[in-house]
Amino acid sequence: MGAIKLNLRLASQRLDDIAPDPEPDWSFDALVSELNALENKLDATSSTQPLHIHKTTSRLNLSHGKEIEKSKRFVLRAPEYETESEDEDDKALVVASTGKHFTCDDLYLSDSDDSDVDPAFEVQPYLMNKVGEVEGALIELTHEHQLRVTDEVRNKISALETALLNESQNSLSSLLRVEKYKETRQELDKKFDTQYQRQIAEALDNHLTAVQRDRELRSQIEERKIRNDAAYEEAKRKVALQEEKQQQEKAKAEAEAKHKAEEVKQAALEAERKAATEAKTKAAMEAEKRTAAEAERRAEKDLVENSKMVTSGVTLNTTSSLLNTEAKESGYVYRAAASALNIEHGRLQKLKELCDRNQAVRSSSNQDYTRHESHISRNIRQIRGIRDNVRSKASEIIKIFNDRQCPQTFSVEIFVKKVVSSCSSPASAPFAIAYVIVLITSQVPYVMDIFLAELHKACLYTVPKHMVYKKTIFQSQEAYFRSIGYREEDEKLESTEDYLKRLESYMKVYGALVQTEIPNIQNLHGLQEGWAWLARFLNSLPANQYTAVSLNAFLQVAGYALFRRYKSQFLKMLNIVSNNFLVDLKSRNVPESTKIVANIQAYIEDKMFLQVPEGKNLQSNTLSSAKEP
Repeated sequence: MGAIKLNLRLASQRLDDIAPDPEPDWSFDALVSELNALENKLDATSSTQPLHIHKTTSRLNLSHGKEIEKSKRFVLRAPEYETESEDEDDKALVVASTGKHFTCDDLYLSDSDDSDVDPAFEVQPYLMNKVGEVEGALIELTHEHQLRVTDEVRNKISALETALLNESQNSLSSLLRVEKYKETRQELDKKFDTQYQRQIAEALDNHLTAVQRDRELRSQIEERKIRNDAAYEEAKRKVALQEEKQQQEKAKAEAEAKHKAEEVKQAALEAERKAATEAKTKAAMEAEKRTAAEAERRAEKDLVENSKMVTSGVTLNTTSSLLNTEAKESGYVYRAAASALNIEHGRLQKLKELCDRNQAVRSSSNQDYTRHESHISRNIRQIRGIRDNVRSKASEIIKIFNDRQCPQTFSVEIFVKKVVSSCSSPASAPFAIAYVIVLITSQVPYVMDIFLAELHKACLYTVPKHMVYKKTIFQSQEAYFRSIGYREEDEKLESTEDYLKRLESYMKVYGALVQTEIPNIQNLHGLQEGWAWLARFLNSLPANQYTAVSLNAFLQVAGYALFRRYKSQFLKMLNIVSNNFLVDLKSRNVPESTKIVANIQAYIEDKMFLQVPEGKNLQSNTLSSAKEP
């Protein structure tokens, strides 16, 4: 139906200046009415060649309640040319005539049973004139041109809309990127502002700290001046008092001269008696030393024989093969070699004499040595496992020892106490500390005995010796724990675990000391002392939790150097440890000793003495390490 309307519109655009333009939504009845009206108009104007429309077939079947199944079809025929489209729904007639008019000979209407249109109607014969071929072609070309122009306009509009949409999207994405960049810059500005404010705050804090430190230093200087002035005034007052006393004493001296002479005589006699007594005591001590040395030689001989028997497969009894020496000292009973006790006694006596001398100086002088003490403490805290570091710290401490403003004995006492105190921490560097001690004692030899004496006081297993627990001596186990070195804080003893950690730290420092070897520098307490310690330990000390921890720490640090020096003899020592010491320790069935037994056994079985201990090779700088020669 749409095609029919289109063709009628094209054919009638210039027909006697009549241009009917049917509405696109017209119904079939409306179209027939329009055709009738056109026929009447054409009939009035046309006189030569009327256009006849013959109804050849008209059959409309109506059926109530049904829809039209087939659309109406009619054909416009011209005398010279007619075309029927193949569309089943809309078939149109395209007419091209050589004359000025066209004629529709027949009009075919399709039948439909369900149509609501009147079943019979006729179309009047005179509809429109014929159109020429040129005009029809022109009409078709015009129509095609209009369609083409319309398509081009539509395509351009669509392209413009697409371009506009793309441009809008690009603008939107650009705006989003700009906003994102703006937000990013704002965040960066905030971060920079925060960082700058933090730097300003840190700088201000450092400045205030420096100002406060300067004020404190000035206040200390002023206080020191005040103390010095007060001391000077006090000294002047004492001098005046002494002068007065001297004058009074001169008056009394003459009267007491006779009495003093008698006292001098009595003192001389008493001194002679004391000298005789000391001579006897010294002779007895020398005899005891000779006896102890002989016992030590016998013990070492027994140890060598025992090691030979172990290597040949003979099983030894601990109680019969090891020499256990009990000695009484200050009321306590110790298990130790006699020679070890004598050496310890000599070192402790040197330490006591040095401390007494320093105390006498302190009591007679008001000089403050706090600066030297803080300087020594700072150097000890700064000791690290770096070659240049330990050498520089040793040099600085030696300079402090040689400082004339402070007596050397004061500096030595402070040094040994601070070093031993730092050794108690598990985080200490034992090899670096031992390196510093060897360098210092090569310049100031007597410091070695003072240091060892202080270390013996802190840890009796560095002697080695073991305090025996007896109920007749100790009122409780707590008293025994205090005697062997347990620390007490807030009237509460530390745990055994903490004590064993400190014990292990002390023994690692001692083991590091005996194995330290520096080219062209003599170690006054070298590997021979470590070998003697191990022999005395196995000969004299019992197997328990404390001695096992001490032995394990010593072997972990000094075992590598002892094996390199003594080779097979050291292996014999390890056999004695495995077959005697560990067997005795296992037989006690102490659960706390299980772990330490496993550690010692793993050290021997895995031959860990072949591996260089961690930290032995000091680093040449902070980034690389260099092996000790």
